[in-house]
Amino acid sequence: MYLKKVEGPRAVNLPDGTVLSRADLPPPDTRRWVASRKLAVVRGVAYGLIARHDALETYGLSDEEFDCWIAAVARHGEGALKVTSLKVYR
Repeated sequence: MYLKKVEGPRAVNLPDGTVLSRADLPPPDTRRWVASRKLAVVRGVAYGLIARHDALETYGLSDEEFDCWIAAVARHGEGALKVTSLKVYR
């Protein structure tokens, strides 16, 4: 089995005991951002699985958009990342 050489860890342990790996991150060509995919990227950056710069570049995100995701999770949890909940949490 061949493993691609990557910078940083291949998996990290989250505080709730689950493991987040690079395989859990959305594919680079993601166009439809659902809450679970947004949360995976936010957690990946927060726990050191992927660098912020790499995440922004890989997924074509702006600093402002990613900062909004982080703020929403910090204030209200995963539910705030749902597009249908924008009115409730903003």
